[in-house]
Parts: sequence; C-alpha cells; structure tokens
Amino acid sequence: MPKSLAVIDANRLTGPVPFDDLPVDPRPEMDRLGIQAACVTHTLSLYSDPRAGNEALRKLDDPRLIPVPVVVPGEVEEPGAGMVRLCPRTHGFSLSGPIASRWLADQERTVAVELDETTPAELLALALGSPRLRILLLNPGYRRLRAVAELMAEAPNVWLEIGTVNTQRGVEWLASRFGARRLVFGTGAPVLDDCGPRFLLDHLELDRDELALVAAGTLKDLL
Repeated sequence: MPKSLAVIDANRLTGPVPFDDLPVDPRPEMDRLGIQAACVTHTLSLYSDPRAGNEALRKLDDPRLIPVPVVVPGEVEEPGAGMVRLCPRTHGFSLSGPIASRWLADQERTVAVELDETTPAELLALALGSPRLRILLLNPGYRRLRAVAELMAEAPNVWLEIGTVNTQRGVEWLASRFGARRLVFGTGAPVLDDCGPRFLLDHLELDRDELALVAAGTLKDLL
C-alpha cells in the first residue's frame, strides 16, 4: 500500500481486558503499525457495564481515538454518537426483539456489530426492515464468507470490516463483487491480532483508489 495513504482502524478496544494481560492504551501499537486513527470501544462496555464504559470513553482526550459507545436499546442509547456498537448476545437482547426493532427503525447512523453476536438471517431482516440504517459487520472471519456475501448482495446498507478475511484474495473477491466502498479496514485489537490485518492491507491487489477507500475513505463516509 502506498505510504501516503491514511489508515483508520474501524474496530479497536481501549481499556483493560478481563483475564488477559493485553495493552490498555491502543496508541503505541497504532504508532508502530502506521495507523493514524481508530474507532475505539471501551472494554468495560463490552464485558461489564455499558454505561460505565461509555463514560470512560467520553474522558478520552485524543482526536486520534474516535469514540464508539455501546448501546443497549431501551436502556443505554447514546444519541449523540455518530457510530455505536451493539452486542446483542453478550448483553442479552435480540436485534429482532420489539424494543430493539423500534429503536433501530428510527436510526439513521452507523451501527457496528460482530457477526458472532448475531446471525446473517437476523442481520438481513434488520437491514431490509431499516433501510436508513448503516450496518458495519465486524469480525466476519473467512469461513462464513459465503453467508456474508449473500447478506451483502441482498442488503446494500451492510458494510464489512476486513480484518479477519484472511483467506487468499478474499478481500479482492469481495471488492470485485460489491466494490471497495463496502469494505473497511479494522483489527479487533488487542483481543485479536492487529499485525495480520495491517499486513493484509499492505498487500491487497487493488488499485490506489480502492485501497484508499478500504484504508480510510469508506469509514470516513460511515462516520
């Protein structure tokens, strides 16, 4: 990847990870890997208390760290955030439940959710039922690529984070089918490896304009 292109990580954590000795501050690794900015969610919001984690996120004072608070529809809603994260399986609700459905139907912003927190079928129903909603699918992996591609083909308001699409030419295949404007760079660090996705980004066989979209441009539009 040309060195002049900016890189923004769509999926990074800040804060302590329970039961693991991982970096609390994402910035040193971002500097090492040439990542200029990152969308960050606080680990407290994922693993414990969304309110406490979101409050800790608001105290971050660095423009490189873009806050992505966790929302629990009907309880923790964060109306001012440009992008929010949903963890339905972890926080015990369904995307198709009555409270979540009403809340999501009113949204015109980006909602990020890990594939393991839901199902492609539930995401398809959500995307078709809430066409103004922008859905960023995190950590899809490569073993479920066919199901993810079927979802993206049917739902144009679904975007994909590529960090775990680590199969040969998998990202290029997605770009050829859906365009680079539907793909964003992300790592899931520090719980997931960030060196691999960064290496993948540097070696994608895409043209400069496509690389610019994947590295940062698509995510800027979503934000």
